[in-house]
Amino acid sequence: MLLFPGQGSQKPGMGRDLAAASAPARAVFDAVDAAIGAPISRLCFEGPSDELTMTDNAQPALFAHGAAVWAATSGQLAPHVRAAAGHSLGEFTAYHAAGAVTVEAGARLVRRRGTLMREAGDARPGAMAAILGELTTPIDALCAQASDEAGEVVPANYNTPEQTVVSGEVAGVERAMALAKEHGAKRAVRLPVSGAFHSPLMRPSAQGLRDALASAHLDDPRVPVYSNVDAMPCTTAAGARDRLLRQLTSPVRWVELVRGLAQAFPTALFVEMGPGAVLTGLVKRIAPGVATATCGTAVEVEQLLARVA
Repeated sequence: MLLFPGQGSQKPGMGRDLAAASAPARAVFDAVDAAIGAPISRLCFEGPSDELTMTDNAQPALFAHGAAVWAATSGQLAPHVRAAAGHSLGEFTAYHAAGAVTVEAGARLVRRRGTLMREAGDARPGAMAAILGELTTPIDALCAQASDEAGEVVPANYNTPEQTVVSGEVAGVERAMALAKEHGAKRAVRLPVSGAFHSPLMRPSAQGLRDALASAHLDDPRVPVYSNVDAMPCTTAAGARDRLLRQLTSPVRWVELVRGLAQAFPTALFVEMGPGAVLTGLVKRIAPGVATATCGTAVEVEQLLARVA
C-alpha cells in the first residue's frame, strides 16, 4: 500500500541522500527540474526553508521526492502493490506511482496547481486551523455556525477521529476555533499556510486546474488510487481528472480513506513514500492494527527493499 504525503511534509535536505545513492531517483529530480524550468531539486536538497515552503515550490518538490522514492523502489515493489493513495497534493504522486501520469506531466500539473492556489490565496486571503480533541458537537455543525456568525469556513481535512483541519475566511476560522474550544477541543491551532486550501476560497483556481488536467495525458492507473474526495478507489483516467479537480475545493476524507484501505487490505504494509512520517502517524491513529513503514531516505529504501525481498 503506497501513501504519499501532502504539503507541510517538505523540509530542506529531503531527497539529497536518496539522489546520491540511486541513479533512478536522481533522474527523477533532474526530470522535474527540466519539466518546470526551475531548480526544484536544489530547493529540496538545500533549501532555503522559506522558499521551499512556498506553495508553488512545495508541491512539485514533494511530488519529485515521492516519485524519486518510487523510482528507487519500483523494480522490486511494483509486483506487490495493491493500491495507492495520497494526502491532498500526494494524490497526484499516487497517480504517478500507479502509472497514470509521467514524471514530467505530473510535475507540470502540480506546479500549475501550486501556482493557482498561491494566486487564489493572494487574491482572497484565508486561514486554516487544526482542531484537536474529541468534540461534543460535530465539527461540520460548528463550521456552519461560524460561517453564519463570522465568515465562510468548512472542514478541510478529516485527518483522524480527533484531528480535523478547518479552512476559510480568517474571521470564520477564528470563530470556528473559539466554538471548538467551547465544545471540547483540547487545542485549536492556526496553521502557517498561504491560503484557505480545500475550501470554497479556492474556486478561482478551478478553471485553470481543469484546463491543465484536460491537456495533460493521463492513462488508467494500473492499481486503484483511493480518492480524497470520496474515499473510493479510482481506476480510470477520466475518474482521476474528475477527482483531482474536485479535490481542490473539497475536504480530504483521510479517515474514511484509510479505514477503507484497512478493510480492503487488512494484511498489507502501509508505506509512506516521502519525507517524514506524518501519514504513518495518522494511519496508526485511524487503523492501529495495520503495519506501517516510512520510506523517504536512502537508508529507509534499503530497509524496505530488504523487508520485501
